[in-house]
Amino acid sequence: MAGRGTGPDFVEALARGLDVLACFDADHPVMSLSDVATAAGLARPTARRLLLTLEELGFVRSSAGAFRLTPKVLTLGMAYVGALGLWDIARPHLEALVAQTGESSSMAQLDGSDIVYVARVAVPKLITLRVEIGTRFPAVQTSQGKVLLAGLSPAELEATLAEPSRAGLPTYIGRSADQLQTELTEVRARGWALADEELAPGVRSVAVPVRDGAGAVRAAMNVTVHAAETSTDRLLTEHLPRLLRTAGDISAEWALWQTRPHVEVTRRPDGSTAAG
Repeated sequence: MAGRGTGPDFVEALARGLDVLACFDADHPVMSLSDVATAAGLARPTARRLLLTLEELGFVRSSAGAFRLTPKVLTLGMAYVGALGLWDIARPHLEALVAQTGESSSMAQLDGSDIVYVARVAVPKLITLRVEIGTRFPAVQTSQGKVLLAGLSPAELEATLAEPSRAGLPTYIGRSADQLQTELTEVRARGWALADEELAPGVRSVAVPVRDGAGAVRAAMNVTVHAAETSTDRLLTEHLPRLLRTAGDISAEWALWQTRPHVEVTRRPDGSTAAG
């Protein structure tokens, strides 16, 4: 998996280390050295050095020849979310929306041709998909993905759709390229997108954009329902208005947050903090 870079400053060792971290997932929480070497396409000595380095840094732990990730890995993703300031702003709004609708709500952003979940408040439902922070799905099969794709320029959209999905799902053949373009035009005009059992049977959702202070679409949030319990009409007439209001409130607060000066706080070795 490493060695994809072509630029003169590409650091292959760093790419390989990230490849090793990416080998672990819900289906492979514990892996042997051989497992990691095979999954990352690395020689065993290289995989061993990378794993021991990651262990020394605290991102991996080992026991009886098996390796697993540590919670410190979460800091890599949360640093991104925290830098945006978006999750702290969105969380109480998501919780209030879920309390009103009784349905799960999530926030996602684009990563290539996939969406990646960056925030979620869930309720117990018999949904066929397991979703958590960091989960990725092909953007074209999700309501949030359609919203995010609709916010791109034509050149950006073409480049994004040309990237292969890394979600691990079969290639979607539910619509042609022309049909997708038509749907994205409609999404852009009306301000919301629907995905009706396109990602998995029984999963129906509606999504709207979350914008930054400049009005650019930076994220999307949705309400997800079980198709057998909630009709499309109810999803659009009852839940969509609440979702639109919630996204508008989050966008407004985020825009205000972005205009304020921010102070970086560093932690000293003795545990005290200092503003820099």
